[in-house]
Amino acid sequence: MVALIVLAVPFVFPTWWMVTSSFKPMSEILRIPPTLWPAAPTTEAYGQVFDLQPFAQQYWNSLYIAAVVTIGTILVSSMAGYAFARIAFPGANVLFVVVLVGLLVPAEVTIVPLFRLVNAVGMIDTHWPLVVIPIIGAPSVLATFIMRQFFLTLPGELEDAGRVDGLSRAGIFRRIAFPLARPAIAAVAIFTFMHSWNLFLEPLVFLSSKESFTLPLALTQYVDAYGGPIWNVQLAATTLTVLPVLAVFIFAQRQFVEGLAHTGLKG
Repeated sequence: MVALIVLAVPFVFPTWWMVTSSFKPMSEILRIPPTLWPAAPTTEAYGQVFDLQPFAQQYWNSLYIAAVVTIGTILVSSMAGYAFARIAFPGANVLFVVVLVGLLVPAEVTIVPLFRLVNAVGMIDTHWPLVVIPIIGAPSVLATFIMRQFFLTLPGELEDAGRVDGLSRAGIFRRIAFPLARPAIAAVAIFTFMHSWNLFLEPLVFLSSKESFTLPLALTQYVDAYGGPIWNVQLAATTLTVLPVLAVFIFAQRQFVEGLAHTGLKG
């Protein structure tokens, strides 16, 4: 038990420092030696988070973008994963390998052609590229892999029973396969939400106005007149930023682990 507590310290301490320092004034954050607990806790930094820029709007931007991307990715990846797992068509395995190659292409390689494409269709400084590109990009590829591996584990007798009841292929997917895939869907939902929530490069390239910023961009804007970070305000904003991800993971962690466990049962 003691060993586990000691090993947990490097993981817990940064979060502790972030939260406690958000209640400290700047002078105390820079004090040497540092304090582990604020001497005079204050919530002034949390007020400045919303005063210095439209943080509430930026928070909403990240929330709805992450939610839409998560729902879209679940729909696309579940249908694609089911097709690859349960529908026999020529070249299925080759096509699946080609799809997986998308995971090997770094985002930095494709960001310039994507910017040119987004600029050509007039979607710069809009949220459309942050919604559409992830749904058909690398996050959806990984989600498709997870869903395919899960659907491979479903007994064929379930589909046979559905056909006896007169269900079409779409009906079998909608009424049997998709409802049974809740553990895999939970896994996909968590990592997709986290990926979209933490996305930085694409918003940096596609967005230009503070009102359209997402939270990762917003956190870089809390600086003083000389360009130096306002540490207590940045830490307060970061504390508010991690709350949704922490809540999602706490409520769905068991389904997340169960869903990932199914990805290696049958190839």
